[in-house]
Amino acid sequence: MRVGITGHRGLDGQVEERVRALLAEAVEGYDPGELVGVSCLADGPDAWWAEAVLDHGGRLEAVVPASQYRDGLPDWHHPTYDRLLGLACDVHETGLSLSDSHAHMAGSEILVGLVDELLAVWDGRPARAYGGTADVVAYAERQGTPVRVLWPKGASR
Repeated sequence: MRVGITGHRGLDGQVEERVRALLAEAVEGYDPGELVGVSCLADGPDAWWAEAVLDHGGRLEAVVPASQYRDGLPDWHHPTYDRLLGLACDVHETGLSLSDSHAHMAGSEILVGLVDELLAVWDGRPARAYGGTADVVAYAERQGTPVRVLWPKGASR
């Protein structure tokens, strides 16, 4: 079972804790021998899902939206990104250089095309910018990819 992730970044500590718990609960529903987590490895839910998959005994595949993608991530996340990228059994690239919203959406489209199910850490609101979580969810739904929304009750971002 190939399971991808999309989700909001920049969540506060309390929401992060609750989202991590939801991801830990979700990963338990998959056979570790068959689970392949697919992620762009950004800070937040992307990395948390990748870590949960690996901790569960599954395999990880990474999608790199642009060659400059890492540079656009927070400096404090670089060690985690590098570690997870190094643990990925396969890496998919868009071929784009500039890490902008178009590259991020292109990476998400590749991710959706690789998975059997998409987990969305999503508050249900419209995307703040092109390529945001709502856009990825809408794209997955148009492609017929099942989407499971994980969002803590009463949480806000």
